[in-house]
Amino acid sequence: MAAKYELNDESVIVVVGSGAGGGTLANELCQKGHKVVCLEAGNHLTWQDIVNDEFEMYGKLTWQDPRTGQPIWIVKAVGGSTLHWAGLSIRFKEYELKTRTTYGSVAGANLLDWPISLKELEPYYDKAETKMGVTGTQGFPRQPETNAFKVVQYCARKAGYSFEMGPSAINSVARDGRPACQMIGFCTSGCKSGAKWSTLYTEIPKADATGKFELRPNSMALQIQHDRQGKVTGVLYVDKSGTQQVQKARIVCVAGNSIESPRLLLNSASSLFKDGMANSSGQVGRNYMRHATQHVYATFEQPVNAHRGIHAPGIMRSEARHDPSRGFGGGYHLEIFDVGLPFTALSVVPGAWGRKVSSLIEQYDHMVAVWTCGEDLPQAEARVTLDNSIKDQYGLPVPNIAPVTDHPNDVELLKHARKTLETIYRAGKAKDIVWRAPFPNSHNMGTLRMSARPGDGVCNAWGQTHDIKNLFISDGSQFTSSGACNPTLTIVALAIRQADYVHEQMGAGAI
Repeated sequence: MAAKYELNDESVIVVVGSGAGGGTLANELCQKGHKVVCLEAGNHLTWQDIVNDEFEMYGKLTWQDPRTGQPIWIVKAVGGSTLHWAGLSIRFKEYELKTRTTYGSVAGANLLDWPISLKELEPYYDKAETKMGVTGTQGFPRQPETNAFKVVQYCARKAGYSFEMGPSAINSVARDGRPACQMIGFCTSGCKSGAKWSTLYTEIPKADATGKFELRPNSMALQIQHDRQGKVTGVLYVDKSGTQQVQKARIVCVAGNSIESPRLLLNSASSLFKDGMANSSGQVGRNYMRHATQHVYATFEQPVNAHRGIHAPGIMRSEARHDPSRGFGGGYHLEIFDVGLPFTALSVVPGAWGRKVSSLIEQYDHMVAVWTCGEDLPQAEARVTLDNSIKDQYGLPVPNIAPVTDHPNDVELLKHARKTLETIYRAGKAKDIVWRAPFPNSHNMGTLRMSARPGDGVCNAWGQTHDIKNLFISDGSQFTSSGACNPTLTIVALAIRQADYVHEQMGAGAI
């Protein structure tokens, strides 16, 4: 059923990237009858390639091309970071979409309201939750409570708080041709059973079945090309054999993650676009966000066996609110989040060794971990640029991620979250309480943000770039603020919404 398009076919839509944004958009467009070529830089893994081994899967999934600056975690494979995510699916709140209006001017923060409202997004959230099978929404039952959830919930209730199971895009019942979760863990290592929603298992095969879709794995996009008027005409890429090709296009949609997407636009600079494509505002690469995060572990007298079950079984929502009396703007979720023994051993006490670490690791089956996911305020100098001193395997400047210092608002938010969590653990008689600094960033957002005014951002409310009508941004790069929620659900909702807009605009002959 797979399509095969000629390189000179100017009628196709080229989607760069196959993750939550690109994979979803490609399928939605194909379902509407459009021809789509999807360029994916990574491998096309099969079910047999997914194994329940964190270290082996880390090697198979991780984007290991050179870059400089702050460490970032990105997947390089068909399915993108939907292979790595833990499944938590949370909606933005209205105030999180209107941070400039709600928070006012905050020193050091480049705040801006989204050009869309929650009311406009809600029908697309409904469609995304239905597509993804998000538990606790749209009539889907919640997952059974895991041991880790029961322990944390016991502690929370003793302290006057409460957690809930999910909402999670991991099947609680068999649906959509995929089984119910078998509670074997390894959610962030690809999901061997296929119960977790991933574009590898869902959107890509469905797009393929339309006969309108061509997936080209191991195809790295190098440059977006344009004509003399600035209209996009195609994408220069390196195919799986190492040969440079140009795929002509009617429309190009960029969904390569918040690092590679701005890098592609910057590397597409030309005599017409001297500072990079779609960059008349100077905002390409700026306003990078990655959530304010931390891990707090605790051990207990009796076994917990947190590894049995999904990696992120539940959340506490009550602190995800705007309450300036706490000393910071915005809020945070507390998310139960277990990782396997190998990664726990590496991360539970960063940089330490010896008995301090080994005594904790010996208690791995008595341990739980809760992660803070808090709003990270955008900063203009938190940005992705090109490092012209280092070239990748294709001869292009690598991305540099400017060292991102926590905004003072983030610092106060994390202090509050740590105090809240320590209160919860102590109420449940935890033995050891251990704080762990953030992992390398993986909730990558911003860098090509939406804006009502062209001078404030890169794209409009539909992800269409202000400068070029047939160039779209289709991933988390669009985010104008980070909110306190894991980004995948919103990326999917925006992709569904964008597909409707592209279809409408093409039908009207506007693009």
